[in-house]
Amino acid sequence: MAHPAAHGPLPGPSDRLRGDHRRRTDRGAAVSTVVNTGQAEAWNGPVGQHWANHHERYDGMLASFDEALFTAAGIGEADRVLDVGCGSGSTTRRAARLAARGHAVGVDISEPMLARARSLSTGIGNVSYEWGDAQVHPFPADGHDVAISRGGVMFFADHTAAFTNIGRSLRPGGRLAFVCPRPAAPDGEEGRALGLLASLLTASATRPSAAGTSAPRPAPGPDLAAAMASLSAPDRTRQMLEGAGFGPVGITAVDAPACWGRDAGDAVDFYVSRGPGAEVPEETLSAM
Repeated sequence: MAHPAAHGPLPGPSDRLRGDHRRRTDRGAAVSTVVNTGQAEAWNGPVGQHWANHHERYDGMLASFDEALFTAAGIGEADRVLDVGCGSGSTTRRAARLAARGHAVGVDISEPMLARARSLSTGIGNVSYEWGDAQVHPFPADGHDVAISRGGVMFFADHTAAFTNIGRSLRPGGRLAFVCPRPAAPDGEEGRALGLLASLLTASATRPSAAGTSAPRPAPGPDLAAAMASLSAPDRTRQMLEGAGFGPVGITAVDAPACWGRDAGDAVDFYVSRGPGAEVPEETLSAM
């Protein structure tokens, strides 16, 4: 798995935000608005529950990119850190250790993952978590020195609006560092493996209709694969960040191993257990 990391200082001008429905967060009086209802549904449903249940496996897969993320972030001992899309809180807790005299707050739209994060952070005094859509969440103005994200910023409905909102929470001169996927080379080992999995799952994702014919099984929720690739073009990502007020923006390609399982069979079992693949016929799984 290969990722670029992007970072830059404080965003500037504000942008207009929009909201669909309102919900109270665990901060008390603050009210958070959700605009990305499709992603909220997915990450508070089976997708988010799967990540929460298997947080050790997912964190293990992504941990190889932590060094690049935290090097870019340059977290100081007294910094106030915002972790966007914090998931089960692995990076939030590491940020809190680096900011021993500061504080780290993780924000995520997934309640199952936040519940896991809180349970794993018991006894850590400088960590907290908030539920919210970071695109429109009411972050305190100038409330953070640095914002980070490990794979949590690809899913916004409007990236420019989201990063502008995150930027409002940074003090003048504050920093942003994040890690996001870039496409696997189609002729590389990862690209070939994922391509084979996708083709087998697509071919098998049919079910008999009442008339006895086969029809495609409807895909659940938003197109997560498309969202994962939303920041994969460096030039477009840089332009978007500059439009949100960041600059200068640095983007660096990072290659690191990501282990899906103990062996090929375990990796396939885990891969297909994440979603509709769990319903794939046994003969198709055997073919993998």
